[in-house]
Amino acid sequence: MMKFLNSDELKIAETTLYAHLPKSIKVYGFVFAINRRKPHTLEVLVDKWPDFTTIIVRPDPNNNRAKDFMKKVTLYSTDEEVLRRMLTVENAIDWSIYFLIGGCDLRHSPMLKEIAASRGVDMKGFTLVHLMILSDPSNLPELITSDLETRVSVLNESHVDVVNKTWKFGGDDKGYRNILNLISHFPTCCITDENNQPVSWVLLYDYCAIGMLYTLPEHRGKGYAKTLVTTMAKKLHSQGYPVYCFIEECNQLSYKLFTSLGFTEDCSYRAAWYEFIC
Repeated sequence: MMKFLNSDELKIAETTLYAHLPKSIKVYGFVFAINRRKPHTLEVLVDKWPDFTTIIVRPDPNNNRAKDFMKKVTLYSTDEEVLRRMLTVENAIDWSIYFLIGGCDLRHSPMLKEIAASRGVDMKGFTLVHLMILSDPSNLPELITSDLETRVSVLNESHVDVVNKTWKFGGDDKGYRNILNLISHFPTCCITDENNQPVSWVLLYDYCAIGMLYTLPEHRGKGYAKTLVTTMAKKLHSQGYPVYCFIEECNQLSYKLFTSLGFTEDCSYRAAWYEFIC
């Protein structure tokens, strides 16, 4: 039978997931954030305790704020048959409404497609990603000139709108609420212009991955992205966060940037994002 983890058990789960990095990193990131009292609308369940093989993070149906955000599910499993049982017999996912599964091991794709088809749900895979991890931040460059140093800052609530408008997956009310939550509770970094308005920025997703890296078109080509990623990576490492990101496989520019800064990928692992449309 599935078990929902309480706060003490989540601390133990974090340690267990750490031993399974990098493949467990997206679930690890969520659990890491929850254990550090970041606001969330999630619940975490496992197939058994304490020696679980499968762990699923999903929106808490009893949390009134959960409806304010897109329904996202994240999972990690070392036993596909157990995962299959949780998704079918034990109904660990509500297949009757639209949801995403993100950062999912590509090897689970055939099984997910089969279950979705049996439920009359359309499964659409819309992006493959490189999982990039920085294990040693000591080699990060000392990039910041004295002129630029005074312009490195953090985002605040007044910046939510500009980030939402430029975010590939934003632009709507749910995007706005998501970004407001991230800016309010997670590390951010930006470079401002002479009017103290951000022209380049990077955020941390609620699963602790570096993301939403963006520079306004008229300010590109000045090394801002490299400065921001370097600054953010050093900040995260000093605060004990995992330092990683997902980069879409078609995004060679970002891949080259992160590789140049010492981020590496485990080529034996491929992750994907899937939509499930009922």
